[in-house]
Amino acid sequence: MALADTGKAIGAVTQLLHDHLENHQGVTVDDVKVGRPEEPTGAAMNSILNLFLYEIQFDASLKNVSLDEGQPSPLWLVLKYLITAFDNQGESDSIEAHEYLGEGIRALQELSFLPLTAASLKALNDNPEVLKLTFDETPSDLLSKLTQGSDEKYRCSVGFEVRPVLIAPSQPPSYSLLVGVDYTASPPDLVGDEGIKIPVIPSMGPLISEVSPLKFEVNSTIKIFGNDLNLLGLSVLLGSAELAVTAQKPNELQCVVNGTISGGGSISAGSHPICVVQTLPTGRKRTSNLLVANLLPRLDSATFALDPAPDVFGSVQLTGSLLGRASDDIFIALYRDGKVIKMFDQVTTTPTQQLLTLTINESDAVPNGEYQVILRVNGQQAKNSPAIMV
Repeated sequence: MALADTGKAIGAVTQLLHDHLENHQGVTVDDVKVGRPEEPTGAAMNSILNLFLYEIQFDASLKNVSLDEGQPSPLWLVLKYLITAFDNQGESDSIEAHEYLGEGIRALQELSFLPLTAASLKALNDNPEVLKLTFDETPSDLLSKLTQGSDEKYRCSVGFEVRPVLIAPSQPPSYSLLVGVDYTASPPDLVGDEGIKIPVIPSMGPLISEVSPLKFEVNSTIKIFGNDLNLLGLSVLLGSAELAVTAQKPNELQCVVNGTISGGGSISAGSHPICVVQTLPTGRKRTSNLLVANLLPRLDSATFALDPAPDVFGSVQLTGSLLGRASDDIFIALYRDGKVIKMFDQVTTTPTQQLLTLTINESDAVPNGEYQVILRVNGQQAKNSPAIMV
């Protein structure tokens, strides 16, 4: 079926109810009619069950529900009916009419979920929700408004509703071909972002707003948030060192702090500018705004050894990454009992920044005992503070 057939759904529901009552073995009336519940006319009087569609409402709970995401919402309707019985004398309030009315509502009660028939299939088959029939309260003031005609006669009736009835838009949905697929190839080839060309409104380049976490060690994974971070040819610079990009989203870039940084030959620990750089097809580079990121030294271990020299008390050797170079601002503190016992800034460094040696002279000797070593390089403190026994 085409969704255009749902324009006949209201009539299809009425026809479905009519056919069910007319063919039900428990309904003994001579005829089932559709229309206003008015007294039948003519020489030959028949007993009748009358169906009257007196109101159509829009289903509030489904008003903005679309059949397909991104497409216009259809109409979701609630159909409200009255069923009225007439005996073979045209009376709706006789004992016989009341018996017919009871037979009718019993037959409708079996239709809590309406089964589709061949006649109604085209108009109702695409309804994604099962059609449900429920009885309504039918107060006397409602019946007085609906059943009074030229004869001004009150007619006992029972109300019920059928919902939700779908009427789909007549215009076709606004689908398009998939982005990132080369349809000129046979079979079509998935080319991904490389196949997306939008030359009308060029990007002004990446713009970054946040780095997470603000402090990180070597080999950590960091995230950069902003706009236009899914462009081609992006790289991340931390100071003068380039970071490896591992994932991209329109508002998020993920990279790993490794490469030349791990070897200690490019930059030291400390606060550094970080930016995202786009390499254009011409070879020129477009740089984002700058943020400040804090690269921490990583302290793996600390060992204390006695020095045989007569004027030296001992030495402490620290191992790790980005422990500092000769030109860096390096502080080592010995910490115990909740406070710094001694601080030192004269240390011996190595080019790889993986070994740091602190020589403690006898004049700077500290009491024997266990200390935790605190390392700060260019204002950034290592997360680990290993213990040594002096």
